[in-house]
Amino acid sequence: MCRTISVTQAGPGPSRGWTVALIALLAGGCGPGPERGNAPGEPEPSDAQAVSLLGESLTRSMLDSGSWPLQDSLLAEARAGALESPEDPEPLIWVGRRLGYLGRYDEAMEVFGDGALRFPGDARFLRHRGHRRISVRDFGGAIEDLSVAWSLVEGQPDQVEPDGLPNALGIPTSTLHSNIRYHLGLAHYLLGDWEEARAAYQADVDAAVNPDMRVASSYWLYLILRRMGDDVAAGSLLGSIDAEMAIIENTAYHQLLLLFKGDLSEEDLLGAGGEATLQGTSTAYGVGAWHLLEGRPERARTVFQAIVSERSQWPAFGYIAAEAELARGTP
Repeated sequence: MCRTISVTQAGPGPSRGWTVALIALLAGGCGPGPERGNAPGEPEPSDAQAVSLLGESLTRSMLDSGSWPLQDSLLAEARAGALESPEDPEPLIWVGRRLGYLGRYDEAMEVFGDGALRFPGDARFLRHRGHRRISVRDFGGAIEDLSVAWSLVEGQPDQVEPDGLPNALGIPTSTLHSNIRYHLGLAHYLLGDWEEARAAYQADVDAAVNPDMRVASSYWLYLILRRMGDDVAAGSLLGSIDAEMAIIENTAYHQLLLLFKGDLSEEDLLGAGGEATLQGTSTAYGVGAWHLLEGRPERARTVFQAIVSERSQWPAFGYIAAEAELARGTP
């Protein structure tokens, strides 16, 4: 893990200087990864990134490394851009994002933290650090970051947020504002703070400008409304969902909403084998939550336990939500 050193070096850009640790990180000399070289006698860094809500160590080595060669290459490009244009926040944002895609959350959060200091008016740094704080189970810290990020953008024009790896159509489906609200709502949801989560997701549904944004936020809002006992509002929300919606990437959330509505069955989503054929943690958690809301707590618990048994998925939101359910003793 990089250590932030208080000594700074003068440099261009709107900040007081660059931390030594950030310069080293941009040069590729900090943190685990194929480009890292240890100094003589220096121990290998731990790849531990977080502790689960169930008390288990979560490490980078657990994660699927299939996309890492591509992400390593893209990280090198972002680092080069950040060193070449230190006055431009854009490449620095991508250094942090690429580190996150490699499961190097400690380094990613350090980059975003330094970026927030160097470019205090750019909400993207705290938006992305808030996301990664959710990944490492620091929900309170995520809420702090995302709340400040929202204060920076509220009342300002929104902007499309590019994808780390473009979807099949090459069309980004989310915006800076929607991502701040979405992750803020999720952090509250994971803490069981239904009122705050409801407010964030209701605002996100109201502001949705495409079907993908609508189904992603509607999914969480539906679960929250049911948890709060507002079945009327939950049913009304489902009235805006139908099978013909033109979904580009949030297919799992769309199908789960159709399950809640009664238009799809559990077998339609999971196949005849149940847990043995789970297609993803988003789908699995949604099915488990549906069982819980429909009064089948033992079935819900079985699904949640199946999710957390597949530890390679520990950064996924569905995985974290299943952890939260088990940790709080529900069902």
